[in-house]
Amino acid sequence: MNACPLCKGSIVQGSSTFTVDLGSGVVVVRDVPASVCSQCGEEWLSNDTSMKLETIVESARQKHVTVEVARWSEAVA
Repeated sequence: MNACPLCKGSIVQGSSTFTVDLGSGVVVVRDVPASVCSQCGEEWLSNDTSMKLETIVESARQKHVTVEVARWSEAVA
């Protein structure tokens, strides 16, 4: 994908902050690799990145955390 389907801006590699509300807690993962529209800021994650995020969220859910904040580079290491 070279052009944003929403605004036709350029898609560039960047990073995002991923947040999930678990009901009993919140998980925040910073610096997640993403494709980002340079014009409107819309973000897309690869399938591999999404699967790794699901693993991080499930780990937090099993630990019954109230708040967990992680950096992508540390969480997938």
